[in-house]
Amino acid sequence: MSEIKVPFFKPSFSDEEKNAVCQVIESGWLTTGKVTHEFEEEFADYVGAMHALAVNSNTSGMILAMEACGVRAGKAVITTPYTFVSTAASAVHLGGDVFFADIEKDSYSIDPKKIEEILKRDKEHKVCAIVPVHVAGNLCDMKEICSLAKKYSTPDNKIYVIEDAAHSFPSPTQSGYAGTLGDIGVFSFYATKTMTTGEGGMIVTNNEALAKRMSQMRLHGMSRDAWDRYTNPKASWEYDIIAPGFKSNLPDILSAIGRVQLKKALSFDQKRKAIVKSYNEAFKKLDFVILPPDGEGNSWHLYLLHLDSTKLSCDRNTFAKELQSLGIGISMHFIAIFNFTYWKEKYPDFRPENFPNADEHSKNTITLPLFPDMTQEQAELVIDAVKSVGEKYHVR
Repeated sequence: MSEIKVPFFKPSFSDEEKNAVCQVIESGWLTTGKVTHEFEEEFADYVGAMHALAVNSNTSGMILAMEACGVRAGKAVITTPYTFVSTAASAVHLGGDVFFADIEKDSYSIDPKKIEEILKRDKEHKVCAIVPVHVAGNLCDMKEICSLAKKYSTPDNKIYVIEDAAHSFPSPTQSGYAGTLGDIGVFSFYATKTMTTGEGGMIVTNNEALAKRMSQMRLHGMSRDAWDRYTNPKASWEYDIIAPGFKSNLPDILSAIGRVQLKKALSFDQKRKAIVKSYNEAFKKLDFVILPPDGEGNSWHLYLLHLDSTKLSCDRNTFAKELQSLGIGISMHFIAIFNFTYWKEKYPDFRPENFPNADEHSKNTITLPLFPDMTQEQAELVIDAVKSVGEKYHVR
């Protein structure tokens, strides 16, 4: 196996994160407590949301968000096949169904026109949530998606918009930050994200009722969390269970890392965009590359190299393996969900031919290295490798 010259991703940590974790350890309180509550307040303030709830993963956050919005047996969500499987699986865990809408031809974003086609067919009013995914940090058409949710809501069936914002922080727009543009936004702090706690996530909302439901369901359906029960001198052992909730809370050790990373978010953003600028300048001259979409608020979590298959004599997988042989760490975002056995068996019509844009993008996209501490020299190694492989397989 070739030596890795440029890793796919490397988290950016310093003594600040280490010291923050040590302070939590020394405090004697390790689980969800004061530090997590401070992290929630700081994150809410950052994105301009009324409520922020720290969770142990984006997936847990999506389940909590969907449950609060009424996803259950007999109900459904609309989302994209071009996402990580957890987006759709969250609905299934709650007993709900998933209706898939293809992505736009020239982007990785869910197509509002396809969303409306599903809503027009939904005579039983099964759809209670639309879940757009801001793939790679480039935002979906939230104005149109929110308009559709409002248009097709009824007095008996409100349609919520839950943003899968796992890739989109920080993503400011004139209308607000990604995650605050719908009813609920769910972020990810997984190891490779724009800021990380190792594992973790955050839910944001401006809806008081939704926030209360998700807060209670986050920890076994308890009416009070552990920090309140153990630090409140008044009847600290008493609590109620209002529903069979989940175990989705984020501990203070991870929140301590998150608070430090949050302060560095803008710096991380600027460093990633400097690398993106180098990539774009180099790749716009190559006819076998289609540059990634770049709309308002793009956080550039990932750099998606879209190959023009008409200009190459090899497929995407061969191109990717050639990059790896040159020491370049790569990944794939995403293997479209209709390629997986479970989903093909669950929904017989869920086939690539019914989602041509997602299928084409999934077959021809490679994710290149992009991280805050990436050097210009490393970026040049990636650029040279792409050019070299492209030249080898270029169709004359």
